[in-house]
Amino acid sequence: MTRIDPSRDDTRARIHPAWAVAAVAFVALLAAAGFRAAPGALMVPLNEEFGWSTSVMSLAVSVNLLLYGLTAPFAAALMDRFGIRQVVATALTLVALGAGGSVVMTASWQLLVFWGVLIGLGTGSMALVFAATIANRWFVRRRGLVMGILTAGSATGQLIFLPPVAVLAEDTGWRAASLVIAAAALLAVPLVWFVLRSHPSDRGVLPYGADAPTYSAPPAVTGGAVKRALEGLAYASKRRSFWALAIAFAICGATTNGLIGIHFIPSAHDHGMATTTAAGLLAVVGVFDIVGTIASGWLTDKFDPRKLLVFYYVFRGVGLLLLPWLLAETIHPSIVLFVVIYGLDWVATVPPTAALCRELFGERGTIVFGWVFAAHQIGAAIAALAAGVIRDIFGEYTYAWWGGAALCVIAAVLSIAVKRAKTPTAV
Repeated sequence: MTRIDPSRDDTRARIHPAWAVAAVAFVALLAAAGFRAAPGALMVPLNEEFGWSTSVMSLAVSVNLLLYGLTAPFAAALMDRFGIRQVVATALTLVALGAGGSVVMTASWQLLVFWGVLIGLGTGSMALVFAATIANRWFVRRRGLVMGILTAGSATGQLIFLPPVAVLAEDTGWRAASLVIAAAALLAVPLVWFVLRSHPSDRGVLPYGADAPTYSAPPAVTGGAVKRALEGLAYASKRRSFWALAIAFAICGATTNGLIGIHFIPSAHDHGMATTTAAGLLAVVGVFDIVGTIASGWLTDKFDPRKLLVFYYVFRGVGLLLLPWLLAETIHPSIVLFVVIYGLDWVATVPPTAALCRELFGERGTIVFGWVFAAHQIGAAIAALAAGVIRDIFGEYTYAWWGGAALCVIAAVLSIAVKRAKTPTAV
């Protein structure tokens, strides 16, 4: 391991290397987010070409979301064991293989393989535990802000990819859109390999904001990744606060990725709105998601994370309750207001949730957050499938939106019930 030179700490260096690492992590998260924007825009053309039902396509997305979450805690342990850049470069390659390979699909089971398994494993190996790992290892000061910025990387990816993916899918074909997503993931790999490092000591510096006389580096990781991930779950599962955070975050996933992320465009299409128009509205969610998430990171550094979570979930629930009356054939001010508000709230829950995991579980915090994030994606997977079934049974999404609103109330209650630690837990 490289010897740390205190003279290169951020108090003396003009630009601390942590910011370069954070910038590349942002780009990697942005590239991986290409597929997060795709299913909603591709479901209609896939239905038109193959005749696959909404339930079948929702199942593939559910598999993706499930693996996206369940892979996360193991990926966090793998990053501890083998290094960040090795795991992230492999993950981006899997995303590219899944998106690029999908252009040869001829049967619905292949959708499960490409969209579900390959892309699910790839995106899950990065996900938000990657952002938490960067923030926790490379920063002592500004952790909440950095976590907010990195979380916004996915929103930025949605903003960048969703409109062209929708246009390509409608004008050129869904295969061209899939290839664009694959190319973006591959282009990020060299940048990740040459810039990312696992620890500040690999660059011969302390974490940003660390005090040289008092800072002690974390102990070297030993043991297998699977063992560490399962030990983290066993440790956390004995605490009620873990279950409160996990269930609330599962509801977060259900009401974002599972409902709006996957089914907003098809629902708007049911009301007569053009797919590209609905995709544009969802991209606006991405714009304000960036603002909301960064602001949430800043607020998390200053206020009680539990109270922030209560506000976010109540805010979201009101939006879902009103959504059935807001969708129409054309854009009007009320639906614009909805996407702005929902965008500000989209993943604003991430910085306070990650902060609570770090506070309650100390050095285990990143792996525990990985399990909390797994719950997020389990919720998203269930909601994505359930909403598709509701649409097929009732011919509309209204009951799905109202169900999501009710769940948000439960998440708000669970969030305020979390008991904060008097001092951060140490290992």
